[in-house]
Amino acid sequence: MKARDAKRKRLVETYAAKREELKKAGNYSDLQKLPKNSCKVRMRNRCKLTGRPRGYMRDFGISRVTFREMVLFGLIPGVTKSSF
Repeated sequence: MKARDAKRKRLVETYAAKREELKKAGNYSDLQKLPKNSCKVRMRNRCKLTGRPRGYMRDFGISRVTFREMVLFGLIPGVTKSSF
């Protein structure tokens, strides 16, 4: 899944300018001919370490599960557990 997501990201970057140009021109028939995965709406935020799609924390780029493990081991500086 991580590889598939990376492929989508490359397609979005490749076709971003062309998609914008076709949208401004109102040429929706040519827009439909582009690959489906080149649309940025199809991208999904995933954990950079595990690839988990749910519980994603934007500030850190990882899932809540990975975040908790890293905080408990002291791998993220400045973050501590709120209750002891």
